[in-house]
Amino acid sequence: MDFEYRTRGVCSRRILFSVEDNKVKNVFFDGGCNGNGKGVAALVEGMDVREAIDRLKGITCGMKPTSCPDQLANALEQAKNA
Repeated sequence: MDFEYRTRGVCSRRILFSVEDNKVKNVFFDGGCNGNGKGVAALVEGMDVREAIDRLKGITCGMKPTSCPDQLANALEQAKNA
């Protein structure tokens, strides 16, 4: 299933991703740091949704209380509960 998540408090505007058989697929960060977005996307590709949430939840960026990885964790939680 495909999802779109509007981010809050980070440079990226939204995160596009899929969940197939409880695995994270096709993550794309729209905006933000291109290399970091691609890196996070590559690292979570095929990962179990719960494991990705556990690893990414709570990561901050500088003085911000959130980050793109944390926003992805929020997006995955929302998708899991949909």
